[in-house]
Amino acid sequence: QVQLVESGGGLVQAGGSLRLSCVASGRTFSNYVMGWFRQAPGKEREFVAAISGGGSTDYADSVKGQFTISRDNAKDTVYLQMNNVEPEDTAVYYCAARLTRLWYRWSERRDYDYWGQGTQVTVSS
Repeated sequence: QVQLVESGGGLVQAGGSLRLSCVASGRTFSNYVMGWFRQAPGKEREFVAAISGGGSTDYADSVKGQFTISRDNAKDTVYLQMNNVEPEDTAVYYCAARLTRLWYRWSERRDYDYWGQGTQVTVSS
């Protein structure tokens, strides 16, 4: 079992930056692919970014060049650096984990075994 706890959400003005964190506990963190998803009001949960245990990354086209995913295996933590945010980035952001050392485009909700409770990000115009 893996527990995921997100933090770092809040209210930010358009054009600003925010860094989300997700701390994992329960298993060897480096054995997990970690992902970030988001869900805006009235919309489906969508893939944002993923990172392998070794640091390979993948992004949704909508956030490439704007968001950066990273991880610190020594701290069991994955981050999402959000720059130049826009009102369209307003959503609940979820951290997710998949137990695999295989790197692939893990971009579907069903690809992940564990989820955090989410952290709200609100971007004001």
